[in-house]
Amino acid sequence: MGLTQSVSTPSPSPSSSPSASSAAAPERSVLAIDAGNSKTDVALVGPDGSVLGAARGGGFRPPVVGAETAVGSLVPLVEEAARQAGGSGPPRVGHISACLANADLPSEEEELTGVLADRGWGATVTVANDTFALLRAGVADDGEPTGVSVVCGAGINCAGIGHGGRVARFPAIGRISGDWGGGGYLSEEALWWAARAEDGRGEPTELARALPAQFGLTTMYELIEALHLGRLDAARRHELTPVLFAVADAGDEIARAIVDRQAEEVVTMATVALGRLDLLGEETPVVLGGGVLAARHPLLDDRIRELLAERAPKAEPRVVTAPPVLGAALLGLDRTGAPEAAYARLRAHYAPADGAESGTESPSEA
Repeated sequence: MGLTQSVSTPSPSPSSSPSASSAAAPERSVLAIDAGNSKTDVALVGPDGSVLGAARGGGFRPPVVGAETAVGSLVPLVEEAARQAGGSGPPRVGHISACLANADLPSEEEELTGVLADRGWGATVTVANDTFALLRAGVADDGEPTGVSVVCGAGINCAGIGHGGRVARFPAIGRISGDWGGGGYLSEEALWWAARAEDGRGEPTELARALPAQFGLTTMYELIEALHLGRLDAARRHELTPVLFAVADAGDEIARAIVDRQAEEVVTMATVALGRLDLLGEETPVVLGGGVLAARHPLLDDRIRELLAERAPKAEPRVVTAPPVLGAALLGLDRTGAPEAAYARLRAHYAPADGAESGTESPSEA
């Protein structure tokens, strides 16, 4: 599914250590990787869809640290998953299905595919942007996987698959590629309006009080100073996104306008992708995920559905809150030709125990 890079990797040498995955039909086992801006999940999946081992680590940022270093950070996670499965050392699986944040361009996917292949963990490797993991998790396991997904976490991205495997996607590199939205953007926008409200350049908004109050401060000037001088960790800006939604829920016009803008951006990306794939005229899932959308803020959620109903009446919005590694693993099962029961077993593993929607990401993370 999607614009991906896929390669075969060399067979391990005779001295390579066998793992549990090697003993369980290694040619049909899957190493699933979902690497996001704030966290990385790895799962070792057997041919029957059972999760043999799993591990979680930090964010995946090859543009910052380089592809080699970024993939190197996966090593302890992969080895931990193999250890849980009863092996020692790295695994050797049939296929590596890696859905990676910051793999936004085909050239980036190609580079990461090569680096992953060099690790020798799998016979074949497929790399895709992490937006495709969300899409795969939100569509059915039988038939042609057509649909559009929008991820809104730390940033925003969109991808779609049409009939015959046609793909629509965006560079999603930030403002230089025309993007607006995600927790990082929302917190910056809230700060901008709050600062201007306090010093008189902008309209009054409750954000000017609520944002500094989140950190025990009394004025925007104090918050600006704390951020600028490093007394407040810049990473804590993600705490401002829930504050923005709370202020919007209370009726603040500025905060509500920011939320409306986010809904507009989500729907614009989705409808453009649907149009490019000639899917506007048929019932098509629009899969929504990432921390901002998975939080199901009523103002944002309702406005997205309202705008979709106007612009793409046959779109079927669905919020997926299961861990994105599920989508990466499903893509791996697709590649290895897994039986129907394997898909059901894998989905059951990631389903919430009480039947309620799952989701543990903060509103600015993905």
